[in-house]
Amino acid sequence: MKPKAFDYLKVSSAEEAVAALAQGGEDARIIAGGLSLMPMLNFRLAEPSILIDISKADSLNYIRETAGMVEIGAATRQADLMRWDGLESKLPLLNAAFPYIGHYQTRTKGTVCGSLSHADPSSELPLCLAVLGGEVDLQSASGKRTLSAADFQTGMLSTAKQTGEMVVAARYPTAKAGEGYAFTEMAQRRGDFAIVALAAIADANKIKLGIGGVADKPTVREWDILEGEALDDALNEFAWDLGGYDDIHATARYRRELVRRLGRRVIEEAKSCRS
Repeated sequence: MKPKAFDYLKVSSAEEAVAALAQGGEDARIIAGGLSLMPMLNFRLAEPSILIDISKADSLNYIRETAGMVEIGAATRQADLMRWDGLESKLPLLNAAFPYIGHYQTRTKGTVCGSLSHADPSSELPLCLAVLGGEVDLQSASGKRTLSAADFQTGMLSTAKQTGEMVVAARYPTAKAGEGYAFTEMAQRRGDFAIVALAAIADANKIKLGIGGVADKPTVREWDILEGEALDDALNEFAWDLGGYDDIHATARYRRELVRRLGRRVIEEAKSCRS
């Protein structure tokens, strides 16, 4: 199939973009890399009247540290963040997740904020944002607001972004002394959508585990340090709370078993990586 006809506007700033969004209303969409939006256009799952291209907006293409976080602009490619010198030391969880994110070709086009905006429940970047407790900046013609990761993603392919708003930046908290980070996932092939994705943070007192690909959005659970059967019981309860679903890739039962088995593995890895 081919997309429905639309107008196309390339902008050079967030201000130009939100002005166009205000004019276009519900029929306007932002595009940067286009890896998520273009297939939706081709299958006519989205039928905007105008596409507003921010890919060449230099003011939205940056990576910078600010107040204990790494801020990433809306036009920043995933490959740019992957090559960033501070990734391993400042964002070790994302450093561990990036090898699972798509392929070289997709990372050179896809943006970090585009992945967050698409809000696929199997996607690695929204999962990392949820586990780390990051936040997203939204801008419209009337002003800006900031939402936590928990408030931003509301469900499958659904966010709290309102008509006329665009994501202009995301912030991931930087690594803290005494914490260990680990990430893993199960997919049919490396780079495919995750059947289950898991991200863990551990320090001397707490464990935090996030799961993607089972519920309709990333789900995070935190416990005091657990060992042995106590950890197994906590993971089993988490797996049943998530529920899961059957599709052509896996059964709900299989997804729950991955939460139990890979959950223990990723938690133990996070514990062993504590600085």
